[in-house]
Amino acid sequence: MPPITNDWADKLKDEYKKDYYKKLFEFVGAEYGSHTIYPPGDDIFNAFHLTPLKDVKVVIIGQDPYHEPGQAHGLSFSVKPGIDTPPSLVNIYKELQSDLGCYIPNNGYLVKWAEQGVLLLNAVLTVRAHAAASHQNKGWENFTDAVIRIVNEVDRPIVFLLWGNFARSKKAMLTNPNHLVLEAPHPSPLSAHRGFFGCRHFSKANEFLTVHGVQPIDWQIENI
Repeated sequence: MPPITNDWADKLKDEYKKDYYKKLFEFVGAEYGSHTIYPPGDDIFNAFHLTPLKDVKVVIIGQDPYHEPGQAHGLSFSVKPGIDTPPSLVNIYKELQSDLGCYIPNNGYLVKWAEQGVLLLNAVLTVRAHAAASHQNKGWENFTDAVIRIVNEVDRPIVFLLWGNFARSKKAMLTNPNHLVLEAPHPSPLSAHRGFFGCRHFSKANEFLTVHGVQPIDWQIENI
């Protein structure tokens, strides 16, 4: 796992000393040595590399990395160029089209969001190939909960988008009145029609940022 070297490093340094993280580090290393694991090791912490804490404006919480070849690259909901856009992201694009008039792009590569301050954080940062949830309850949740608490403590306005029951379970940690917390069903085809469609989270997030003097997010992902 490549080290996180930007402003996250100082905030997270105490986590690296904890027993759970030492066990997690050993577990992840052994898994990469004996199985096909996603994302590639150099991509595990891309959410942090691409979105320094000082730049965070929006947090989107996912659960697990994608577990099929070529998909996961360290950002929740995002896939690499040339990979079919996954169904949940297709529905995110549909909501963006309805909410903000964005066209639906030909790719699911969300680096543009990350570089603007959208922290695309999965609760679990690694997974075995073809085995969803295979790295849950190994310590990653402790680490990413610490990340959520760190962002919660930041006093500038930040928007948290909690989609689905798992992400919504993190709401109890979000206690800072400076922030905006928006909840909706998951964009999965199984649940998007229960209220994700029509939630208008993207325009609401931008309205909140703008009112507080923060540059809004350009949510349009361009065609490749």
